[in-house]
Amino acid sequence: MLKKLSVDQLQVDGKKVFLRVDFNVPLDDRQRVTDDTRLEAALPTIRCLLEGGARLALASHLGRPKGKRIPELSLRPVAARLAELLGRDVGFVEDCVGEPVAAAMAALAPGAVLLLENLRYHEGETKNDPEFSAALAAGFDEYANDAFGTAHRAHASNVGLTTHFPRAACGFLMKKEIDYLGNAVANPQRPFVALLGGAKVSDKIPVVENLLPKLDALLIGGGMAYTFLKALGHEIGNSLLDGEHLDLTRNLMRRAKENGVKVFLPVDHVGAESLEAASGSTTVEAMDIPEELMGLDIGPATVKQFSDQLATAGTIVWNGPMGVFEKEAFAAGTLAVGRAVADSEAISIVGGGDSVAAVAKAGVTDRITHISTGGGASLEYLSGKVLPGVDALTDA
Repeated sequence: MLKKLSVDQLQVDGKKVFLRVDFNVPLDDRQRVTDDTRLEAALPTIRCLLEGGARLALASHLGRPKGKRIPELSLRPVAARLAELLGRDVGFVEDCVGEPVAAAMAALAPGAVLLLENLRYHEGETKNDPEFSAALAAGFDEYANDAFGTAHRAHASNVGLTTHFPRAACGFLMKKEIDYLGNAVANPQRPFVALLGGAKVSDKIPVVENLLPKLDALLIGGGMAYTFLKALGHEIGNSLLDGEHLDLTRNLMRRAKENGVKVFLPVDHVGAESLEAASGSTTVEAMDIPEELMGLDIGPATVKQFSDQLATAGTIVWNGPMGVFEKEAFAAGTLAVGRAVADSEAISIVGGGDSVAAVAKAGVTDRITHISTGGGASLEYLSGKVLPGVDALTDA
C-alpha cells in the first residue's frame, strides 16, 4: 500500500512551514462560510504543526478567479471562520507571494498561523508555472500538503512547489484519503461492494474498469442505470441515456460476468413525465419504463435489493446518488440506501459531493467510516490513476 511521509514526522519547531489546504468553501452573500466541513477536516494537521512550534502559513484556492483579483473570492472571511474553529488568532496576508508574505512570516511567532490570499489570483497556480512555484516556496523551510481535493491536478502549490524542498509531507487528511481509498482498491474486506450512481456513465467507466477485477458485487442506480438497462434491451421511456456509451456498457457487463461480479440494476423506478412534474410522480413496478415517463429514482423493491447486498458487505464504496435526491419526490431511494450503508458493519467509503450531501441529508454522516473530501480526486484515485499531488509527496 502507498505510504507517504507524514507531517508528524517533520521537525518543525521554529521552522517556517507552508501547508497547502483545501479551503474552497461556500460563502453566502454576506461573505460568511456556510459549510465548515473542509475547515474542520484540516484542523488536526494544523494543530499538530502549531503544537510542534511551526510558524505556519496556510495556502488554498477559492473558486475560479482565473488569475484575476476578484474580491468575492478572497479568503479573508475564511481566515475569520478558521480562527473561531481553532480558538486562536489567524493572521491574513493580502497575497500569497512576495514582500507581503515575507514580512508576515518574519513577524510570525513559533506556534502561530496565518492564511495567505487566494492562490488562483495568480495564473501561475493552475499552470504549474516554475517561477510562481519558486515565489511560493521563497523563505519557507518545510512543505506539507493536506489538500486531497486538488491532488488530481498538477498545480504550482501541490506539485511545482515540492521541487524546492528536500521533502514533502502529507497532512493527516491526505493520509486518511490515501489509506482508505488505496486500501479499498488494494486489500478490501470482503464481500467488496461498489454502489455507483449519478447522471453520466462516462464519469464512472474508469472506476468500474479499475474495480471490476476486485469487486464481488456492483450496484448501479441513478441516471447512469438507464444506459445499462437500455444496453440490456429494456425500455427506459424518456429517461437519461448516454447513447454514445451503449457498446462500452455492454462490454462492462460482459466483463463483470467473466469476473464473477454480481451486477444489480433497478428492478423498479419512481418516475414522472418530467423533472418539473414532481407532483405527478409514480412508482413503476417493473424494469421497463413506459414511454411517457422518465426514471428519476430507484423504487422500493430496488431499495430492498440494494440494502440486502449492503447488509452483508465487508467493504462498501459509494459514489453518486440513486436519483434526483435534491427534490423530495425523488429522494427516498438515495436516502434509504444511505441509511443502509450506515447500518452495514462494512468499512464504508463515500465520495463525491452529491453522495456526501446525501448522507448528510439522511442524517448518517457520523456512521460512515470515511467520507472523502476529494470529489474528482477520489474518483480518479478509485479509477487507478496516479494523482500528481500525491505522487509529488515523499515516500515514507
